Amino acid sequence: MTRENPSKPWSCILFDLDGTITDSAPGIIGRLSRTLQAMGRPVPLPAELVAFVGPPILEGFRDVAAMNEDEAKEALQVYRGLAAKEGPQDDAAVFPGMLGLVRAIHAAGVPMAIATSKSEVQALRILDHLRIDDCFAVICGSSEDETRSAKADVVEEALRRLREQQVDLSNIVMVGDREHDVKGAGAHGVPAIMVEWGYGSPAEALGAIAVVHSVDQLRTKLI
Repeated sequence: MTRENPSKPWSCILFDLDGTITDSAPGIIGRLSRTLQAMGRPVPLPAELVAFVGPPILEGFRDVAAMNEDEAKEALQVYRGLAAKEGPQDDAAVFPGMLGLVRAIHAAGVPMAIATSKSEVQALRILDHLRIDDCFAVICGSSEDETRSAKADVVEEALRRLREQQVDLSNIVMVGDREHDVKGAGAHGVPAIMVEWGYGSPAEALGAIAVVHSVDQLRTKLI
């Protein structure tokens, strides 16, 4: 799908959402705390709850909160109920400069897509709230029944929708902040650029074609 040594000009850019465009950790952590309380579970410290941000939430309930499958699904329903009731604003704080970069890429005519493990319904609400939903040819997230939640599955669906729109995928790149972005994109031959301002550790950048520490640096990699 991509050249052996991929670089700009990109034919299409995939973006993660949480930790890449939006600083959604405070909103997610708040809902997680209330969800765990409602489930009668101990609430870890906020620093520990950050492990939930990025991967599918259902996976977090299983792996971080040590819930069995049924408990994790029940917790997910509680969590999503809170998200639906409260609206998108708690997850819509934006990393400085990212709205401008998204709009600049759109103005440059480079197709973009969102590939996020966040619920697609919630992702759509957040991007509409930020007034950048029209910058993306495709907005793809996890399905409500979680049959599509792993990052590789989300990327696969985003690529399928882009092909339907006849978007050129010959030199595509993913931008994200966690190893899930790097590995999920890599499963489909898509190289990834890692941003340092998100929720991942330096070790998670293994396999990325570049690591950037500022939005200005990311801009030079993309346009």
